[in-house]
Amino acid sequence: MLRLRGSLRFADAHRVWSEFRAAALPPPSGGVVFDLSEVERLDGGVAALIVELQSAISCGDGTPVDLRGASADVAEILTLYGCQLGCERTPPAPVPLLTQIGAAAAEVLDEARGGLEFLGAVIVAWFSGLRRPATLSWSQIWPVLERAGADGLPIVMMFGFLVGFIMAFQGAVQLEQFGASIFVADLVGLTITRELGPLMTAIVVCGRSGAAFAAELGTMKVSEEIDALKTLGFDPLRHLVIPRILALVIALPVLTLVADVMGLVGGLLVGLFSLDLTPMAYIHETQGALELWDVTSGLLKSLAFALAIGGISCQQGLATTGGAAGVGRRTTTAVVSILFSLILIDAGFAVAFNALGV
Repeated sequence: MLRLRGSLRFADAHRVWSEFRAAALPPPSGGVVFDLSEVERLDGGVAALIVELQSAISCGDGTPVDLRGASADVAEILTLYGCQLGCERTPPAPVPLLTQIGAAAAEVLDEARGGLEFLGAVIVAWFSGLRRPATLSWSQIWPVLERAGADGLPIVMMFGFLVGFIMAFQGAVQLEQFGASIFVADLVGLTITRELGPLMTAIVVCGRSGAAFAAELGTMKVSEEIDALKTLGFDPLRHLVIPRILALVIALPVLTLVADVMGLVGGLLVGLFSLDLTPMAYIHETQGALELWDVTSGLLKSLAFALAIGGISCQQGLATTGGAAGVGRRTTTAVVSILFSLILIDAGFAVAFNALGV
């Protein structure tokens, strides 16, 4: 048993280290106990040496190390320096299944409450910014718009073209059996503009921009840049969140239109080279099948998708804690949550459009 007493400062670190090493190394077979019941104060220097000594004792051959009698202040400092590492004698008890379910449910409720609080704060910040436009960082929209929109244009074009190409091939296999190859144009046009164009574009933007927003804001949060902005009198919602959401609201409908056009081009190529259709016949059939509402409904979906991607990614980023590991967890959570939200929003639009008969 190694006892410490009194007030231990950095000046005592060398003496404590020398005496403890002489007494505890090599470690005894029965283990080592640190009695800290008489320690009044402890600074970081001595705490670091105690933790290092504990690690040297326990990690060599698994000698048990125990820590007893520490006051709340002393225990807090030792915990900060990692005294729990290498000094736990027994593994944690297994958590019952019902407890795990309850903890998971409570975590989900906390996340939902945090999301609603964030949504309310963003709405308040937006209307407050409209009353005083100078308080919003309008100049931040353009760099984000370039990264989320212009930089993502090539991959969106490729995705749109391939989706239309694949849809035309799959539809042609069935329609050719009935001599209705021309209706491939109807299939591709309606499917791309109403469903796959907005949804696939939103998924691409989620993977590119949504993950980037969560990682950027998460890194700023753990590095205390968000706190620095607050200290300087800047509102993070107005200067970081709202510009990103507005940039996505502008970029995603434009990208959706590009994906729609590329999807129609992919279907056209299949019609020309695989179904022996003429360009004018395919284009005329597409014009007859599509209405303005088909394209407009996809753009409405893209606006909702943009709000979901921007809001969830920024909320997860600002909720980050725990350093680099926390940034990784929140980024993963943001992407998964956004994808789930996109499916729910798309299903909601489908039910609403069906109920309205449009």
